[in-house]
Amino acid sequence: MKKYNEMKKYVDVDTLKYMLYDVHNLEGLLKRERFQDHDKESLDMFLDSSKDFADKELFPFIKEMDEKPAHYKDGTVYVHDQVKTMMHKGGELGIISAPFDYEDGGMQIPLVVYTAATYILDAANNHLPGYAGLTQGAAELIIHFANKELNETYVPNMLSGQWGGTMCLTEPQAGSSLSDIVTKAKPTSDGYYKLSGQKIFISGGDNQFSENIVHLVLARVEGAPKGTKGISLFVVPKNRPDSSGSLISNDITTVADFQKLGQRGYCTTHLGFGDADDCRGWLVGDENQGLKYMFLMMNAARIGVGRGASAIASAAYYASLQYANERPQGRKLTRDGKKDPNENQSLIIEHPDVRRMLLLQKAVVEGSMSLVLRAAKYYDLELTATSDEEKSKYNTLLEMIIPVVKTYPSEAGSYAVNNGLQVLGGYGFCSDFILQQYYRDIRICAIYEGTTGIQSQDLLGRKITMGNGSGLALLSVEILKTIKESKSHKSLQPYAAELSNKLELTQKILESLMPHALKGDYERYLADASIFMEFFSLIIISWSWLEIATKAQENLNTSEASLSDDFYLSKIETMKYFYDYELPKTLGHAAILMNPSTVTIKKEKEYIN
Repeated sequence: MKKYNEMKKYVDVDTLKYMLYDVHNLEGLLKRERFQDHDKESLDMFLDSSKDFADKELFPFIKEMDEKPAHYKDGTVYVHDQVKTMMHKGGELGIISAPFDYEDGGMQIPLVVYTAATYILDAANNHLPGYAGLTQGAAELIIHFANKELNETYVPNMLSGQWGGTMCLTEPQAGSSLSDIVTKAKPTSDGYYKLSGQKIFISGGDNQFSENIVHLVLARVEGAPKGTKGISLFVVPKNRPDSSGSLISNDITTVADFQKLGQRGYCTTHLGFGDADDCRGWLVGDENQGLKYMFLMMNAARIGVGRGASAIASAAYYASLQYANERPQGRKLTRDGKKDPNENQSLIIEHPDVRRMLLLQKAVVEGSMSLVLRAAKYYDLELTATSDEEKSKYNTLLEMIIPVVKTYPSEAGSYAVNNGLQVLGGYGFCSDFILQQYYRDIRICAIYEGTTGIQSQDLLGRKITMGNGSGLALLSVEILKTIKESKSHKSLQPYAAELSNKLELTQKILESLMPHALKGDYERYLADASIFMEFFSLIIISWSWLEIATKAQENLNTSEASLSDDFYLSKIETMKYFYDYELPKTLGHAAILMNPSTVTIKKEKEYIN
């Protein structure tokens, strides 16, 4: 049995490239003007260099970063040495700058390719890529909405990895309710604002290696409207440049570091602004438009969370698979239901129940991988659209799936890692083996960037009803295209029919729920939004798997396929598992959703006590 330090595999690059090139037709995307400087060979080099970087600088340190977590001491958060490597060497490799325009110092790499590269990094060590990812997100907000001076002052050092970046949204009294934030911004006659307030749960908020950290802070200008309409966005550096260009303290205090269940090497801080009344911030764009600007990043951020969750589940799957191929235990049953003690022990991968758990993990990992890449491709297609109609189409498709992209890999990924831990039995609960850490690390993903409940209400309350159902209709057209394509292969026709049936079931559920919304009873309409998310996610992942299997069957039917028959057959077999074991769960969800029960809605007398 190999313990953590003897493990080798955490992601399958062949599968990742198959998803990119075969399933999602990356080379078709490269024909667009923005990406025409790139080709398969150059992008493969980027992916391969990311894998090499992950092998050498990320994967070997994941367990150590858990055992020696980020911690607060004397006003500073101290993190593992590899954070410096992630930022500086990652900056040199383009890990931060890759998707940006050439004129901003980027490489104009498609987001779908960048997502594949960072998937590798997340699978190798999920404690590290967030430092670079948040820096990228903060830089993107400055590039899109801030003035030239702020761009020139901050962006180059951020894209190189010399300076970090964060997003400061959450406050102690507000949580996910951004309408209730109270951090203040007072204008001055010198062109900057004085900020005062506190922010909590700030990922990557401080470390001993970054010369500077550029915080993007949501705050209220004095006299601003209440609610989300009165929120503005500010660039607030930890250290601000003085008149000579030297950096001086900007009156930001690191109050504490949160000690966490998982991702213990990825620091999460509590920051105080303006304790000495000298915290200066510079307005991004116009006043009271901050939330609108921040939401530019939300889709990319939610793709990032789904990507990370799927990647953690990937690493857990390969650790489970390795163990199952090496651990002898028990013997196969004979025809009379007995075991022959004279036979050699069987490897546990030979037992059907272990195989079921491994297939579950593989199905969740690869199905969610494809979904995340689909979302990134929609982002690229919207960005490079040549007409308003095309732009609207891909924006709508992305909006329709983004709650699932964030939620399914997070929730199903946790379930998959839990099954991986079960594969290891008692060893899965022991710190000598990595599964228990992956189980802790992935748990945060369902909370990051809007909890599962928030995503579920967004899906059912906003996306399903968007444009009087036109978004759902557009998404259904895309699903039906895959169904039609799969029907050209006789072996896939039963699965195409099953997915068609589930689309019809979706309509029945919505016909049952919509009367509540039409009556204005939104509490009842949204009461089971999380159940609808589970239902809808299974259909979306079934679509992904039918597409994956269709491309695999096409490759089996040609002599020009680049991978082995066994590779393609494994995709088809995993699709069958998903349709046989996961998709049928929709029937139970449908029964709940169409049940008139109001048991979860608060009544005059409280029964939760």
